[in-house]
Amino acid sequence: MNTRKDIALAEFSRLLDIMDELREKCPWDREQTLESLRKLTIEETYELADAILNSDLANIKKELGDLMLHISFYAKIGSEKEAFDMGDVLKSINEKLIYRHPHVFGEVDVANAREVEQNWESLKLKEKGGNKRVLEGVPAAMPALVKANRIQEKASGVGFDWEHREQVWDKVREEITELSAEIDLVDPDKIEAEFGDLFFAMVNAARLYGVDPETALERTNLKFIRRFNYLESQTLQKGRDMKQMTLAEMDEIWDEAKRLERQSENSSS
Repeated sequence: MNTRKDIALAEFSRLLDIMDELREKCPWDREQTLESLRKLTIEETYELADAILNSDLANIKKELGDLMLHISFYAKIGSEKEAFDMGDVLKSINEKLIYRHPHVFGEVDVANAREVEQNWESLKLKEKGGNKRVLEGVPAAMPALVKANRIQEKASGVGFDWEHREQVWDKVREEITELSAEIDLVDPDKIEAEFGDLFFAMVNAARLYGVDPETALERTNLKFIRRFNYLESQTLQKGRDMKQMTLAEMDEIWDEAKRLERQSENSSS
């Protein structure tokens, strides 16, 4: 009887065979390059992120498959360039995982996940002869909110962090005060800079309290969309134009959307 691992390996081998066929026989697949696939891979990654945020297991499976296709595509192109193939890709990540988990595959002792993270960052710095900088691995093209969180994680990994997480709120209050002062002076460039400092401090606070800022903000985005769509649909049903309504009238419908959400949450709990 085949185990699930045997089945997975067989399907993975089948995927590589399919990719060989597509690259040879499909005009579209044959034309793709590393560069042309890049934007599509980013799109697929965001689609996976959406499915995860929605706890949509069926779509998580689908989007993981799409990403696996992209990985096999890149490996195929790499083999054509005689630079690397899928075996090289897998060997590289296997060796990295073993090297960066000495508490699993070696004799290093760790007390908790925090120490694992610190060891991970320290081991990364030792790679490439120890010449790698702490923030070197943060992609320049990464979205600013995600990048801020990753920068802070890396800095924390080498000990550059608050001694107690509660201290971060002093920094947040300091940034709010500085932003307020610049707003009073009406200097757009400095206002923008202080907003950036405040956002960075808030991302830091989220990290310290175990909150992913990207996920937190997206949850709020989706909540706003739901409530605004309710406001818009109720307005259209009444034959009214939102542009002609007062803010108080719109707030009344907005509060109704909030009440309905709470009722739905309470009934499902």
